[in-house]
Amino acid sequence: MEIEVVRADQYVRNNDTRMPFHFGNVVATEGAHHFLDLEIAVDGERATGGSMVGIAPMWFLKDPDLSLVEQNEHLLEVFTAACDHARDLEPAPTVFDLWYDLYERQRRWAADTEHPPLLWGYGVSMVEQAFVDAFCRHRQLTFADGIRSGAFGVDPGRIYPELEGESLSAYLPENPTREAAVRHTVGLADPLRRDDIDATNRLEDGLPQALEEYVERDGITHFKIKLSADEERDADRLARIGAVLEEGAHDTYLCTLDANEQYESVRVFKEQWERHADDPALAAVVDHVAYVEQPLPREQALTDETRVVLSGWSDSPPIIIDESDDRLDSAGRALECGYAGTSHKNCKGIFKGVVNACLIEKRRRETDGDYVMSGEDLTTIGPVELLHDLAVMGTLGLDHIERNGHHYYRGLSFLPEDLQETLLEAHSDLYERHEDGFAALDVTDGRMQFDSVIDAPFGRRFELDPTRFTPLEAWEVESMYE
Repeated sequence: MEIEVVRADQYVRNNDTRMPFHFGNVVATEGAHHFLDLEIAVDGERATGGSMVGIAPMWFLKDPDLSLVEQNEHLLEVFTAACDHARDLEPAPTVFDLWYDLYERQRRWAADTEHPPLLWGYGVSMVEQAFVDAFCRHRQLTFADGIRSGAFGVDPGRIYPELEGESLSAYLPENPTREAAVRHTVGLADPLRRDDIDATNRLEDGLPQALEEYVERDGITHFKIKLSADEERDADRLARIGAVLEEGAHDTYLCTLDANEQYESVRVFKEQWERHADDPALAAVVDHVAYVEQPLPREQALTDETRVVLSGWSDSPPIIIDESDDRLDSAGRALECGYAGTSHKNCKGIFKGVVNACLIEKRRRETDGDYVMSGEDLTTIGPVELLHDLAVMGTLGLDHIERNGHHYYRGLSFLPEDLQETLLEAHSDLYERHEDGFAALDVTDGRMQFDSVIDAPFGRRFELDPTRFTPLEAWEVESMYE
């Protein structure tokens, strides 16, 4: 087989949010999304696919010296570089080989820039998703079948030598999951109760806003709670969150904690965690914690000091990396340092995530240890991004996934009506019509169903013409902000 890139065109759409995002003195009232329209040739036959990713660089960069506009410009630079590199690729025998060549070209290019790996890798994953989408649509192949059959040509030994010659299907579930619990993110500033919202900020748009409303209306039982590393502040908030969860209609629930690199060292995190764990006022949350995500800054997370502390901490919670998973083999290094695993996000790489899952499952079988492969990604939404994400998450067999882009958007009301209708028809199990008429994610008893995603070519049962959106060269970053 011979696969080559024929065309890669970029488009952007500004999507109205339910509530503004506050970034210091900057207020974002629209969530811009980037669409890639990609054409490949497979043995001379043309195939078109696409990807959709958010224009939101803050998680990737975290550079206080850059303005938000500058951060977005850096992000668009890595997107454009990845597209340029994709056009220059030599024909490859598999999708995996095409992606691997792209990754290496982007890595070499980024070495002469100040872009961190997490950022330049986002550009690679944006194109990778379009590679997979185009190939799946050409072959009418689901993502799960493509992985298990070897159609993508994924060679895990090129990332981890211990997986040389191993079959991915030997370490992945026999069948993909077709439903999952929505793990609702509780941000540091998110309202917990209705009374926390004053009249000025109350949305009254037919959707939940406070945590207790999500528990009551959607039956949410899985929660991702943000930590600030301010011990007093976190203790007070965890206690209040615990009270809401204990009052919920469900007898059992699960929590994960996410520190987003906030703790200055592993020893500080260990000391604070142990005090939280010993505080009976926090038991409603702490006793239900499945794992803690990325407590340490990237530069601290995988050091020898961290390895010594984590490896010797006998009663630690399972701890995973997220932002530190910025290289192809970062998850392997994390396991050496005493972490329990890593997260999967399409923005960090599809094939990398699948191989990480296989590595973690291999270690679990060998040691019977408490390993974790989690499903994260805060603001993934339709019309395309969420479908691609769930196609991969289901293939990994994940039963609960961080998912609350619908907290920030009023369903899919930001999309043209004809596109909403298309999604309601094509993915009627995942979306429902809200009583106010717009398409919205269907969350029942805290879970979402996505049979239609698992059974479609890379999750998508409909065609999308991205030329209806704004060409990247005609779009301005400033259009997102007040």
